[in-house]
Amino acid sequence: MTGYLEMWGPAGPSMIRLDADRLSLGSADSNDLAVPADRLLSRLHAVFERYPAGWCVRDLGSRNGTFVNGRRIWQERALADGDEIRAGASRFVLRAGRVPAGQVTEAGAPPPDLTARERDVLIQLCRPLLAGETFTEPASSREIAAALVVTEAAVKQHLLRLYAKFGITGEGERRRVRLANEAVSRNAITRADLREPGRRGDG
Repeated sequence: MTGYLEMWGPAGPSMIRLDADRLSLGSADSNDLAVPADRLLSRLHAVFERYPAGWCVRDLGSRNGTFVNGRRIWQERALADGDEIRAGASRFVLRAGRVPAGQVTEAGAPPPDLTARERDVLIQLCRPLLAGETFTEPASSREIAAALVVTEAAVKQHLLRLYAKFGITGEGERRRVRLANEAVSRNAITRADLREPGRRGDG
């Protein structure tokens, strides 16, 4: 069954289908997983390989190393569902099994129609991603409310509508991650939007 890598890098969040049996990772454009914006990655940094029993990752003599669940690896390492792989300033989480419906956007899917306030909420949600920190997460409801000078309850109502518009189902904090991924991958907001000062007003 096909799984995917949930990726967080300098360019923001994305999800990569694991359709091939081998994927190279590095800053060079020739890699299967090319992250040229990550200056901490070596040109050829690591490789993901699929065996009958599951996925493994192997460091390829990179400058800054490859880490699985916070520990640097020195040889090939078997991966389990939910394992976190860090290489350079990029972070990946292995999601084994079939890609959940609605969580990975097909190329070319247009963004839904958004109100001005929904765009404001999305921009604030994704703004922390611009920093490109290794463990950057989207903004919390409280942080969004403070940035927009509205109540946290108002932000949560906007987020509920955004989850519905982007087809994000389920419960829990991971919905914010999935919403940020959808917003960026479907060009509902751009990196230029994230650089602009946030608008303020009533919710």
